[in-house]
Amino acid sequence: MKHPMLLLTASLLLAFTAAAQPATPPPPADARFQIPATDDGLPGAGPLTRADWFQKVWTQRRSQWAVRTAQDQQALVFLGDSITQGWGDDFGGRFPGVKIANRGISGDTTRGVLFRLQDDVLALHPAGVVLLIGINDLGNHAEPETIVGNLKLILAALKQADPHLPVILCQVFPSTTRVCPADRIKKLNELYAAAVRGDPQITLLETWPLFANAQGEAKPEEFPDLLHPNAAGYAKWTAALRPVLATLGFVETTPDDFTSEPDFVSLFNGRDLTGWGYRSTSEADIQSAKRWQSSDPHAAAWPIVTQAVSFDGRAASDDGRYVAKAGRLIVTTPPEYRKIQTLWTTREFPRNFILKLEFRATPNTDSGIFIRGPQLQCRDYLLAGPYTTLTKYRPQDWNEIVVTVRNNVAYCTCNGEVLEAALPVPATGPIGLEGDRGQMEYRRIRLQELP
Repeated sequence: MKHPMLLLTASLLLAFTAAAQPATPPPPADARFQIPATDDGLPGAGPLTRADWFQKVWTQRRSQWAVRTAQDQQALVFLGDSITQGWGDDFGGRFPGVKIANRGISGDTTRGVLFRLQDDVLALHPAGVVLLIGINDLGNHAEPETIVGNLKLILAALKQADPHLPVILCQVFPSTTRVCPADRIKKLNELYAAAVRGDPQITLLETWPLFANAQGEAKPEEFPDLLHPNAAGYAKWTAALRPVLATLGFVETTPDDFTSEPDFVSLFNGRDLTGWGYRSTSEADIQSAKRWQSSDPHAAAWPIVTQAVSFDGRAASDDGRYVAKAGRLIVTTPPEYRKIQTLWTTREFPRNFILKLEFRATPNTDSGIFIRGPQLQCRDYLLAGPYTTLTKYRPQDWNEIVVTVRNNVAYCTCNGEVLEAALPVPATGPIGLEGDRGQMEYRRIRLQELP
């Protein structure tokens, strides 16, 4: 048996020798998650950020996401740059019950998103995508036409992976002239709108007017550094997204348990479009519409319906413009960006009545409520007008309209504030809900006939 002191000396020598050896270098990072050194062979065009800090963030976040690929399957993916990253991985609990994956990287561009799309997004087989990207491209002096070219490639890849994948495309937020002049952001947003016009798979959300001030720049109270939203800004973005996410079935999947007042009759059962349809138009109405069209620059988009169609027992109109879902009668965002159509009750109302309903509008939405024919503007009032001085209006939230008709005159309020004190209406006619621009939702539609 060896002497104990010899064994101790040998052990100490081995320990010293091991400590003196250089540490084993870490394995190289997966090349998939590193930024290529050059643009050679990369998809798209324009800038790809390569600053040292960005490369570190890019590699770190993408490597972390790779570990979560199995866990994040079928998630609603938020995709973009630092504004998207700013939601945080848990989104502050803003969308409870929704499986969400944050795929935002600070400083990223459309070309960067295009490059990482397969591993970071498509590998998740997402249930939907919320996309906000482009401000860093503009900050790096990319032309709007170059940026929208990358956007088209991103959208094409998403659609090829899943022809039914819903995509919410957010307009690029306002910033400040120091980062990017307002006219360049507006130009890019115009090109974005043109790129997705007519595509029912893409919902364009008007987030630029939601945040821009009168000069077209970010508001300091919502964007302290005039680029990134604070908690108030994210709350507004949440509210703007919620109605669209509800229509797509991500949130608010069950109706509320509202009970109508005594003596009121429900005009909408919350399940389908029974009692509603597209109505025929008389020759007199056609001529009136033509006169209106000749005097209004936007009227050419107004279709003149010449055949009545009932949607009794059906959850949606033939064209998908009107949808009954979870207690809401939804006027969906038209793929054409603007398309005027009206859904009418199959019943007419010749007696005096009180009509009550609630509506919720996405940013800058334009719609209307027809009272026996004449229209009461029902919009995202503070942005789309005409009642921009309302103090009780709740943007992107539910608001109550009450219309009292007596002796062919309508008195109309929104949350108790007067919209129209004496709107002339015909002696009889149906109730109509118009769709024009953006998404509008109606619920709790009920009517009480008066003596």
